[in-house]
Amino acid sequence: MRNRFRRGSLALLLLLVGATVLAQTAVVGPPPDLDAWVARSMKEFGVPGLSVGIVKDGKVVVSKGYGVRKLGESTAVNENTLFGIGSNTKAFTTAALATLVDAGKISWDDRAYERLPGFQMYDPYVSHEMTIRDLLTHRSGMGLGEGDLLFWPPTTYSRDEIIQKLRYMKPASSFRSKYAYDNLLYMAAGQIIPAVTGTSWDDYIRTRILAPLGMKSSTVSTSSFKPGDNVAFPHSKIDGTLQVVPFQNLDNVGPAGAINSSAAEMSRWLLLQLNHGKFADRHDRLFSEKQSKEMWAGQTILPIGTPPAALASLKANFAAYALGWGTRDYKGRKMVGHTGGVLGYVSRVMLVPEENLGVVILTNAESGSAFDSILFHIIDQYFGVAPTDWIAAFKANDELDRKQADETLAKVGAARNAESKTSLPLEKYVGVYHDAWYGTATIRMESSGLTLTFDHTPGMIGDLQHWQYDTFKSHWRNRQIEDAFVTFALNSDGSISNMKMEAVSPLADFSFDYQDLLFTPKSPAEK
Repeated sequence: MRNRFRRGSLALLLLLVGATVLAQTAVVGPPPDLDAWVARSMKEFGVPGLSVGIVKDGKVVVSKGYGVRKLGESTAVNENTLFGIGSNTKAFTTAALATLVDAGKISWDDRAYERLPGFQMYDPYVSHEMTIRDLLTHRSGMGLGEGDLLFWPPTTYSRDEIIQKLRYMKPASSFRSKYAYDNLLYMAAGQIIPAVTGTSWDDYIRTRILAPLGMKSSTVSTSSFKPGDNVAFPHSKIDGTLQVVPFQNLDNVGPAGAINSSAAEMSRWLLLQLNHGKFADRHDRLFSEKQSKEMWAGQTILPIGTPPAALASLKANFAAYALGWGTRDYKGRKMVGHTGGVLGYVSRVMLVPEENLGVVILTNAESGSAFDSILFHIIDQYFGVAPTDWIAAFKANDELDRKQADETLAKVGAARNAESKTSLPLEKYVGVYHDAWYGTATIRMESSGLTLTFDHTPGMIGDLQHWQYDTFKSHWRNRQIEDAFVTFALNSDGSISNMKMEAVSPLADFSFDYQDLLFTPKSPAEK
């Protein structure tokens, strides 16, 4: 029976088997049209420059720059050009903490107050029960972006001063019951490093994370930038026009978003992550495989909404926040990733462990649609699925968002009673106001009318334009800052009881958390 096949049939069988094996092991490369696709995306979404890194099966297969570092100039972006990576810094902070877990100096479930002297939340129970893990998983009970005005726009507050102010921030939900993204608790988690080791977060990241990885050009602050450095300038739309904006200093919230890096050096980070903490070119490790799995394990369940029609195929079956990473599924694979955004930059990192695939996209403008349209084009290629015109899909989604925002603003404008008057003469609104966590803001009378300043935020000077009744619109002179409605409430005797604020535009970044402020007038004795 075993010699039944003739030689020709046996040869055919071997040929077919060999072809099958070759098909199963064929190496899929990056999209052949990647350059053209990136160029189209940059044009469609108004991005002057970006860089892309792709790693696959332990090797860097793409590390490349596109466009220019600065609008109006010709210096090109390359694979070594630095960009702000924003909240992709958070995974570096958790990796640093993981090294301390491996060393037995902390555990993820240590209570925060035991490791961070002076740590205190608004609720005494939360203060006592909050763990390091809780600091990293956006389930503290704080509202979305609550307290971000303590660091953005740039303030005079230090990290330790910001941590002291956590105790005055009222929760928006109960402890561990709801996901709400925050930055301040990541900064607090980073401050555990100096509390435990005596080494600042900044130096620990430089010496224990970046240096071993060979990320020699990456920095933890924009303050180290010098003229002529290979750095992409940040760009933002101001009153509808894309402009170069200043580098944002994030030193006072560094562990949450201050790292600057390049496609070439971030590719080293991707290789380390996909190799579960083991260096790609060495036999030692940065952190253990156990901690790698822990950092990728979902901790806080994320709500899954219904995407708009243009992005319907992106709907996930599961989504969770892990430790410095978000997890979800796409086309049957688990995805581990994060986005980042600071003034003038947005970035995307995505890992697909099952495919041993990692992608990083860094941009010098503020369009998430640009990086996502590129990301999913790359991933679809490696997954072998039918291509989607992601540029058109994300463009349609952007247009829908803008249309809905314009409709909301139009309704607000139509409902305005422009003929209404203020309850008090304008000079009665002048004074110093105090918020429990932010501090003081001052209203002054100038020749042009009332102005509002946030006293610990040098760049926040707004002209108060009467909107209706006792509501004004703060039109900030620095047009990078989102305008806000400012509403006064009166006591029964006609004196001012408090001042509240809210963003004018529904598209305002959540870091403009005006809604969390409650200013009350300071008495002459307090002033």
